[in-house]
Formats: sequence, structure tokens, C-alpha cells
Amino acid sequence: MGLLLLFNGGFMVMAALVSGIYSDGATLGIALAAITSMFVGTLAMFYTRDHKKQVKRKEGYIIVSFGWVVMSVSGMLPYLFSGAIPSVTNAFFETISGYTTTGASILDDIESLPEGLLFWRSLTHWIGGMGIIVLAIAILPLLGIGGMQLFAAEAPGPSADKLHPRITDTAKRLWLIYVGYTLAETILLKLAGMSFFDAINHSLATLSTGGFSTKNLSVAYWNDQPLIQYIIILFMFLAGTNFVLSYFAFKGKVQRILMDEELKFYTGFIVSFTIIAALVVYFKADVAISDYHPMVLGGAESAFRHVLFQVVAVVTTTGFVTADFTSWTPFLSVFFFGLMFLGGSAGSTAGGIKVMRHILIIKNGLLEFKRTLHTSAIIPVRYNGKTVKEQIVYNVIAFFVLYMLLFIIGALGLGAMGMDFVTSIGGAASSLGNVGPAFGTLNPVSNFNGLPDIGKWWCGFLMLAGRLELFTVLILFTPYFWKRI
Repeated sequence: MGLLLLFNGGFMVMAALVSGIYSDGATLGIALAAITSMFVGTLAMFYTRDHKKQVKRKEGYIIVSFGWVVMSVSGMLPYLFSGAIPSVTNAFFETISGYTTTGASILDDIESLPEGLLFWRSLTHWIGGMGIIVLAIAILPLLGIGGMQLFAAEAPGPSADKLHPRITDTAKRLWLIYVGYTLAETILLKLAGMSFFDAINHSLATLSTGGFSTKNLSVAYWNDQPLIQYIIILFMFLAGTNFVLSYFAFKGKVQRILMDEELKFYTGFIVSFTIIAALVVYFKADVAISDYHPMVLGGAESAFRHVLFQVVAVVTTTGFVTADFTSWTPFLSVFFFGLMFLGGSAGSTAGGIKVMRHILIIKNGLLEFKRTLHTSAIIPVRYNGKTVKEQIVYNVIAFFVLYMLLFIIGALGLGAMGMDFVTSIGGAASSLGNVGPAFGTLNPVSNFNGLPDIGKWWCGFLMLAGRLELFTVLILFTPYFWKRI
């Protein structure tokens, strides 16, 4: 925890420097937050310097879950100390939405925020994207602490591919790819016409599949610059793929990429969903002038681009918007609601259920027909040509059931707070899937500021549970977790 706070403080120093460069008046507040975080972090490390070096699985789950909470509490200090978001509830919501890469905001006027805080807001996405814990395990071995258990608790998706036998080297390689993609997108967006400040902020939000923008209109601000939107689409797609595949690509192992079943389904889903939605928008949707941003969807290219952008943004749970997709047609509202449950690839920065889990559930479901006919036959589920262990299949099914249960409970909670049906199910699905924009009063045109305070804390819990793959958080609420064995 102390180490994480030191990291957080270090990133706050970067935000304070940006604030100083722009003389936006928030430098002192951000710097004070940085000093506070690093001071508390140093104290925590000093007083626990004689702790046992072995981190077991149980401790791993505690460190991951509480680590994210501690980071969020620390991360809201720049907003509070600068006075930009004086409410603790609102500041915590904005921060945990950042770290969990949800992208839901309570800010009514984003552009009025000082540049240093806008940069910090984007940084919370970027830090959370690949996981604060994955970053930390590259350093923990220096303290004599093994990080394998932490990686198992934090790694997105049902499996954690290893690039290298040592988990520390794996973390370093993943972060190298992550940083490389961020720099590449920043340069391309700058060349395409964005200011450098907007380019770096949107790159931080894209690669983390976060969705915080520096503009009130989000990426719709650049609706008259298609190249900018196509660049963001490309990097949202890459951020939603398994980062291990990117590593294989840079190593020239193209065959490994072409053989990957999840990538085929992920790409196929995006292509087919885009074609369906584009045809509906082009022939049916009455959105010549959107309430969200004046734009013409009459042309085939424009309709295709906006639909492709929104499909990729929702599937990868990035949450950027170029249009209010909830106003297109009733069919497309239901369509995009369904996409919130898809998610990106395992091993990506995307949230949601993940494509790999959907593949295994569908395959297992179809095989049940065969098993019904051939009761004594052993018919295993295969993935990438290999037999999947029954334990993994059970785990995936359990995850899916828990996910749907938590979605229903989440929606019931919002309904109990007075939210209407559409807002309740949209808010729960968006928070749990780390998507960002939702439906009803939480649609892309609006934000989450209209929720009651308890609703913001409730959505924050759903964001955390969804980002940490349910089990990591929910296991802490089981009595046997805390029993001594």
C-alpha cells in the first residue's frame, strides 16, 4: 500500500508540473496532494519494513482490492485540495471511475477544469489501465517480495499469459508495449490536428480504454475531422486486444496471432456488429441533426464512421462518444445495451465479461447437445486447439452467473434510490462493465452527477468489482475468507 501511494504521489508531481506550465492555479493543490500521498506512503513502508516477505494468495486479494481503494482515496486529493471538486463523494466517484477505467463523470463543465487536473484525470485512467498492481510487481522483487500472487489476482481475463518465466519481466514487457502505444497515438493525433495537450490526454484515455476527454463533447468535438476519429478507433481496437498478442507481433510471431481464436471472434464481432448498426443508422435512424452535436449522418462514410466508433468504444468499454447512440433507434438502444456485456479480450485493458469467456460459454453450451445424445462420451471444450480443463469452464460459468447476479442487484439498488428502469439497468451495466456512458438520465449527453450520493458510492463499488474481475472483491465478503486455516 505504501509503495502504491509513492507511485501515486510521483504521478501527481507530473500533474503538478503540467499545472505549473499552464499556470492554471491548481499547482499548489496538486503538489500538496502529492506530498501528502508520498508522506503517508513512506510512513506505511517504514512501519511495515519488518513484515513477512511472503505474499500468499489470500494476502494478494486483500492487497489488490484495498490497494485500489487506497489509491482512489489518495487520487481524489488533487480535486479536493485544489477546490475543483469540493465534495468528497463526487471527488471519490471521479477518481475511482478513472482508476477502474470506467470513464463515467460527475463534471458538468469539463473544459472549465484546470489543465493540471485534466491531465491528472487522464493519468488515473492510464495508471489503472494495465493495473497499478502489475506496475508494482516490477518493483516489489527489489523489496524481496514475490509478485506472482498479485498478478493472479489482478490480471484481466480468465488466464494470465506469461511472456517470460519471471513475472517481473512480464510486467515490464507489458508496460513497455503500453507506453509505446501511448506515445504512438499521441504523435499521430498531434499530426492529425489535435493540440499536444488534447493528444496526450486522449492517448492516455484510449490505451487504458477509459474514456475521459478534455472536451465537454468528448470526441464529437472533432466530428469535422474524421482522421482523428479513425486514429482513436484504431488504438481503441488495439487496447481491447490481448497485449500478449502485441508482444508476439513485435517479436515477428505472426502465426501465433493468426491462430488466436479470441482475436478472430473479437474482430468478427466488431465487424458484424458495425455492419448491422451502420445499415440501421443509414436507412432508419432519424439523426440528421443530433441534440448531442450538430453533425450530418446522411452520408455513407459518416454513418459508418460514427457507428464503427461507437461499436468499438462500447465493446472495448472505452466510453468515448461521437454521437448520442441512445437516440438512434429503439433497436439500436437495445443493441448497444447488449454490447455492454461483451467486453474486450482477456489480457487487454478493457472491462466487461471478456470475449474469451463468451467463447467458452457458447462452446460448452453447444457441446451439451452432444453430451445429451452421447451420455457416456467424454467431450471436452477446446480453445485454440487445446482441451480446456473442466475447472476453467466451471470458473467461467460461475463468473458469468455472478456477473449477471451482481448486475441485477446493482440495478435493483439504483431502482431503490428512485432511478427509473432504463437508468437503473443502464447505470448498473455501464458501471459493472466499466463502459462509462449509459442509458436514461445517464446517457452520453448527460453524466452521473444526477445520481444521489449513495448512488455514486454504489456505482463506485460496481466499478471496482467489475474492474477486478468480481472474485477478487466479492471473496472478501465471504466469512470463510477471513477464517484461519
